[in-house]
Amino acid sequence: MNTQNNQNEINVGVDTGKTQLDIYIRPLDIYFVVSNDESGIKEAITKIKKHKVTRVVIEATGRLEQAFIMACAKAKISFVIANPVNIKRFAGAINQKAKTDKLDAQLIAHYAEVIKPKLSELKPEQIRLMSDLLSRRRQLMDMQTMEKNRLQIMPKEITSSIKPVLTVLKNQLEKIDNKLHKLIESCDEYKIKNDIIQSIPGVGKVVAFNLISEMPELGYINNKEAASLVGVAPFNRESGSYKGKRMIRGGRSQIRTAMYMAMMSAIQCNPTFKAIYHRLIATGKPKKVAIIACIRKLVITLNSMVRDGVYWDPKMN
Repeated sequence: MNTQNNQNEINVGVDTGKTQLDIYIRPLDIYFVVSNDESGIKEAITKIKKHKVTRVVIEATGRLEQAFIMACAKAKISFVIANPVNIKRFAGAINQKAKTDKLDAQLIAHYAEVIKPKLSELKPEQIRLMSDLLSRRRQLMDMQTMEKNRLQIMPKEITSSIKPVLTVLKNQLEKIDNKLHKLIESCDEYKIKNDIIQSIPGVGKVVAFNLISEMPELGYINNKEAASLVGVAPFNRESGSYKGKRMIRGGRSQIRTAMYMAMMSAIQCNPTFKAIYHRLIATGKPKKVAIIACIRKLVITLNSMVRDGVYWDPKMN
């Protein structure tokens, strides 16, 4: 280890919480806490810019860190979005077992100094643009569905005013899909993740777009957390002697909806999910319950694939 280089470097560790950011600057031994909102992030950036910082490292814990990352990018502060697994392994290597927000920030800064992780190439403004494009895509899809329904029920004299609208909507959807595709192609990390996701038969661009934009923590969390984030993890309903059916709840509905539609295709063209679905149906499970179980399996599989950087192989299931 080059001690001289370490002494010349200034590393910042950021522990992200829902309401606050714990920040530690090493080796200056500066620690402070700000609120995880616009004013708090502005204060943090101002304090960090007072020093010639080598890198700011923050864990990829989900969308909670995105606003801070965007602020770093805007302020031209070098940053790293670190895999929490690597931070955890580093803690084990230096035998750090105690855990507080301050200690976590110090640990991340120490990790940055010793490991010198590669600077992230992610472009936070692209994540925001991708999310906005997906929102617009959902709006257009809703309008398209409504117009198609009207086409079925309205008299033939009216259909001449509906078909041009459907053509316009189709063209706008194609334009948005092209923009989303270009955004992904412009970033190596997005491109690799997109290729991995779409390597599963039955999983297409819509699921990939949603996962890259709305679930950036995919591959950085454990499988149970991934299923919970999508809202397909079953929860017990028990109280005293009462034992209700396990049910799913919460999660990110946009991703779940996209994956539900994808699974309808996957159980037709993907032998692995087709077999799981029909096995569950054979045991008496309702069709919707079987589909949700298949989605849960898909989420877990995708999380493992992205984490390990591997493409679909039926033998892995």
